[in-house]
Amino acid sequence: MRVSGSDVIFKIISLFLIGMAVLAMFGKLRFPGQKKLQSKRCPDCGRFKIGSGPCPCKKGVR
Repeated sequence: MRVSGSDVIFKIISLFLIGMAVLAMFGKLRFPGQKKLQSKRCPDCGRFKIGSGPCPCKKGVR
């Protein structure tokens, strides 16, 4: 049973596309803690706030 080169390439490409589709489906899932993570962002500039102090955009520091 001989397999031609085009059959192998077709199988590789189809497996790659199936793998990409599976990754896309997992990427659409909502993970626990996503809402909490979004609440840690500054509402003005969108950067993550670290600590309890004000965001650097409020201080005027860049």
